Formats: sequence, structure tokens, C-alpha cells
Amino acid sequence: MNIFRDFKSKIETELKALDLPAGLDFSRVTVEPPRDSTHGDLSTNAALVLAKDAGLKPRELADKLAERLKQLPDVTNVSVAGPGFLNWKLAETVWRDQLSGILAAGTRFASAPKKGGKVNVEYVSANPTGPMHVGHARGAVVGDALARLLEKAGYDVTREYYINDAGAQVDVLARSAHLRYREALGEAVGEIPAGLYPGDYLVPVGQALAAKYGDKFAKADESVWLAEIRAFAIAAMLELIKADLLAMGVNHAVFASERALVEAGKVEEAFQALEAKGLIYTGVLEPPKGKTPDDWEPRPQVLFKSSQFGDDTDRPLKKSDGSWTYFASDIAYHFDKYQRGFATQIDVWGADHGGYIKRMQAAVKAITEGQGALDVKICQLVNLLENGEPVKMSKRAGTFVTLRDVVDRVGKDVVRFIMLTRKNDAALDFDFAKVKEQSKENPVFYVQYANARAHSVFRNAADAFPGLATDAATLAKADLARLTDPDEIALIKLMATWPRIVDSAAEAHEPHRVAFYLQELAAAFHGLWNKGNSDIGARFIVADDRGITEARMALLRGVTAVIASGLDVLGVAPVEEMR
Repeated sequence: MNIFRDFKSKIETELKALDLPAGLDFSRVTVEPPRDSTHGDLSTNAALVLAKDAGLKPRELADKLAERLKQLPDVTNVSVAGPGFLNWKLAETVWRDQLSGILAAGTRFASAPKKGGKVNVEYVSANPTGPMHVGHARGAVVGDALARLLEKAGYDVTREYYINDAGAQVDVLARSAHLRYREALGEAVGEIPAGLYPGDYLVPVGQALAAKYGDKFAKADESVWLAEIRAFAIAAMLELIKADLLAMGVNHAVFASERALVEAGKVEEAFQALEAKGLIYTGVLEPPKGKTPDDWEPRPQVLFKSSQFGDDTDRPLKKSDGSWTYFASDIAYHFDKYQRGFATQIDVWGADHGGYIKRMQAAVKAITEGQGALDVKICQLVNLLENGEPVKMSKRAGTFVTLRDVVDRVGKDVVRFIMLTRKNDAALDFDFAKVKEQSKENPVFYVQYANARAHSVFRNAADAFPGLATDAATLAKADLARLTDPDEIALIKLMATWPRIVDSAAEAHEPHRVAFYLQELAAAFHGLWNKGNSDIGARFIVADDRGITEARMALLRGVTAVIASGLDVLGVAPVEEMR
């Protein structure tokens, strides 16, 4: 049930009934709420985007379409604004019918039928070298909420984590674990040497290694133990990471290993695919910006023609020693995802990877011959504060505040909601004191309080009118014609925009829009509540009028359904009582 999509279909029908050229492209036609609600309930740009191809002036086409819209049932007024926008009002019965539909759908309201499109969302993908920090928490929330949003919009979504287990960092992990292993055997290791991971999280890994191997590797050369201890440590770190993610309510369906990808020959396969397309050559790159001729050593390199696909320059795929670059492995990984059926790929990356976007998008476009598309969402930094002051690093991690530290302190729901209160590419302040405040300034509290307030009204209504049921099925039979207050109708109109929010946010890959919408819905609900403080007749429970009370309970049941639906997209559980 999507009133905006329904009216777009009706507009297309009316346009086809006009004497216009065949084959008009309706894809750019939109139906949405007007910016100024006094102009009407719905607005369309149809005349503006179709006038040229229709051979008419926008205003002329708008007038023709307006005459047809006036004949539609439940349309009470149509006006043409500016250069050709069409605005129209609907009868209040339409909005009451929307409320009935919300009550029938419950939290399924705005859930679209399956579209059949497969989407791969890769997020977190932190190096398996230790616990996740608060920056990873933001990427985890954005990626998981985006996956939930796309599923709500009808897409077939796979959540994926790419394990960077083939680089130098996992060798450092192995050496760090070996040091803790020797420590577990009784050796005094003293201060952790520079270049190794200092966190206490490797202490239990060292103890587990000692329990499994005894002193087998204590004095052995690195070449003897590196591979085995590396594999053991990576597995231990992945278990740690998965536990941290689970604490956030995040589960990945696929964990893809870079090492397995390389060993399976996937990098060579991707390289050969690009080579067959004539996109590989040996050449010399221009010096990077900021380099001078004195410190630049030009040398022949194996290059990919990424500049042909929107990148700033061509990119090397092999190092001077003949080994693959990270970029080559990343091309192979995204090609592998495409071969698994994911033409649409979304990556959620940290703030330090912004310069990598163009080359990866160029690679995906090239290797899939334009059939694949990669969208990258960059998550900017999270500033952890306590009453405005920076929070000190975690003792367990040794160098940063861990995700688990934050979740354990304020709970996963608070973390998840707050991480979505800013667009992902904007920096975010996370102040422990503010996120626990019970005030309008705390968006988590404000939305949850709206839901809890509504449930409190349900309980009070049942006390005021014995036998009054407040479940959706019963309230759907209430006389909704009793809902006539302009603010009540406005609240229903806002609820009716929820399917449009889901569609537009999913199309833009922007889950933060859901958090923004929930705050707007909560504000409208709280405003209606406050109206009852000064106007007894506007209260949700009217002591001598069971009929209006039932109708308003239906309104509140709709609000709680939409709030719960939105919170579910964010991965947050609604609360019925505030503590």
C-alpha cells in the first residue's frame, strides 16, 4: 500500500488518455508531498518533465492533466503552481482508509513484494587482527541497516564480510600471538616491541596456543611456525569479531577470504579477463601529485587502463617483485561477487578509503562490461566524548576504544540509532552523557518515548473503558470517521509517507533517512499529545466518549506499527515502557 505509487500509476493512465505522442518516458515522473502542505496533499512534476517530448509548454500540459485529475474520485481540488507543478487535495476518507490499511498491515506496512534483484552489501571487513573499534561500529550499523532497508524494499540481499587475511598485517598478528604464546609458557616478554599488536586481547590467544602446542614453537624459527600460528590467530580474531558484531545485532551470511581467493587463482583469472579486453599494458605512470623529479623514479609497470572508465589515472596491478597489488586482489574479489550473481554491489568503507572509490568503480565497470555497478558508502569518523571531552582509549585494545566497550556501556539499540542520526559521510559526535539523556534532544529517547507513551495510553484506555480492546484487528472496526481534527489527519498523512520513505531511501542507499523520518513522526505524535494538555476534547482518552477514544486508539496503534516498522529497519527493538 503506497498512495504515492498508486497516484503515479493513475497519472500515467490519465496522460495516456490525452492526445500525446506515443512512447513518452514516465520514469522521471514523481508523485510526492508538496514542500508546502498548504498547497495540497500530493504533487507531481509530470508536466515539467514530459512537456518537451509532448510538444507542449509545461503549463499547457499541466492544465490538460489538471482537468483529468479533477474527475478522479476523492480528489477535491487541483491547482497548477509555478512553471507547471500540479498539486491536489484528497478527501479525508482517503486518509482514514490509509489508517485502515496500516492497521491491517501492522509492521509489514511499507514492505514491498520481492523484486528479484540480488544485492550484495559488504560491510565492516575489518582486518582480522583484533577487536573492532568504534569506527567499525558505524560501518557495521550503516551496512546492516542498509541491508535491512533493501530487504524491506523487496530486494534479495546478501550480507558479506571480506577477510583481509593475505597481507602483511596478518603476519604481524602471527608474530604478536607468538610473543604471547611464549609469555604463556613463562617467558618474560617485557614491553611489547614496536610494530607488534600490544593489546591484552592476544593474551588468551597465547594461552590457547600454549595449551595446544606446548613448547613446540617456543624456540623454533619463524619459518616453521608462521603459517600455523597465523591461521590459528586469524581464526581466533574472527571469533572475537563475530562476537562483537553479534553484540551489535549484526550477522553476515558470507565471510569471504582474500587468501582463499588468491589460492584459487581468482586474481589471475580477473587479470586475464582484463587482458583479453585489451585493458592491460606495460607503461610508466606520471609522478604523483607533490612529487618532484628528484625523488620520482619512473619504472615500467603492469597497468590497468582504469582512466578509460572514470578513474583519474591508470593503476598498477603488479609490484616490482612481480606480486599482485592490493588493487589486483580487490578487482578479483569484486569480479568473483559478480560471477556469483551480484550485478549490484554496495561496499561500506571507512573514512580513509575515499581515494580508492574511483578505481574500484572503474574496475567493476570494466571487468563486467558495464553490467555490474558498485556503490561505495564512506563512513566518516566517530568522535567519542564524555560531556564534551574526548574518551580515553581502551586498555584491552591498547590503542583505541573498542566497539564492545561502547555497546556494553549504553546498549546496542542506542549505538545503532545514534550511528544513523547523521548521514554516513558526515563526522558524528557520540557523547555518552547525551545519548543517555531522557530529553527531546536525544533522538533515541524521543522516538522510543513516543512508542512507550502510546502503549501507556492503551493501558489507561483499557482501565477507563473496561472491555475496550486495543489490538489492531479490533481497532480496525472503530469508527474512524470520528477522526476529524486537522492534526489527527496530518498525523495519518505522515504515516502514509512511510512506504515512500522506504522506496526513496532504498534507492539512494541511505538508511539514515529512516532515522530522520522516525524523529519527525515522533515529533508529530508528541505534538498531538501536548495538544490534549490544553484542550480536553483533543485528548486520546475522552472519559464520556468511548467512540472517539476507540478511534484515537486506532490512530495510536497505527503510530506504534509504523514506529516499530521503522525501528526494525534500523535493527532497534521498540520499547513499551521507559525505565
